[in-house]
Amino acid sequence: MSTHAAAAPVQSQKTPLLQSRLGSFLAVVPLSIWVVNHLWDNLAAWQGAEAWQSAVTQYKHPYAQAATFLVVILPLLLHTGWGIVRLLSFKPNNAAYPYYGNLKYIVQRVAGLGVLFFLGAHMWLAFLHPRLVEGHAEPFSDIAREMHFHAPTIIVYVLGVLGTAYHIANGLQGFAMGWGLLASERSMRRFEPWSIAIFLVLLAMGWGAIFALYKAGAAYG
Repeated sequence: MSTHAAAAPVQSQKTPLLQSRLGSFLAVVPLSIWVVNHLWDNLAAWQGAEAWQSAVTQYKHPYAQAATFLVVILPLLLHTGWGIVRLLSFKPNNAAYPYYGNLKYIVQRVAGLGVLFFLGAHMWLAFLHPRLVEGHAEPFSDIAREMHFHAPTIIVYVLGVLGTAYHIANGLQGFAMGWGLLASERSMRRFEPWSIAIFLVLLAMGWGAIFALYKAGAAYG
């Protein structure tokens, strides 16, 4: 039996095709696009506080902030609901079928759960709380200082970016399979290096931004 045989854990019920495709679509468009753009914007931390504030916290149009929030939150809620249904609908069988594909499936579910908590905390602390409670966007000095002097913060961000990068990269493969773009075991094997490359690029972007914030934080001690 090949390494892809019985790759997915045994599920107690099948997800309807339309629901599955909608869930995977919302994961890729617009959430993945937003994450890539957000990571790219945060790399502006290498250019200093003013560049980061302009790229991450400022909006050129008065309605752009609300539109961005809706574009992220609504798909995130729908994708989360879909993911929780899938999480509750399978039973792991890795002990009986210790295949690479099976391991990826389990890690994808665990990573998704971790990313959910990470994004919830991140959006509250970095977006909602500063604007709704403090009346302004999050200052560069605050996040840079936390990254440098508060160990739990940098640990959570390092792990959160790791989980996000994996969840997106592996999710793209699931998206391609669900939409019939990868219809054979051979095509899935050929896509694997691309999935790994996407994971490494996203990880480098995220950890690069974290390191830039960490370095800058030394000035705010």
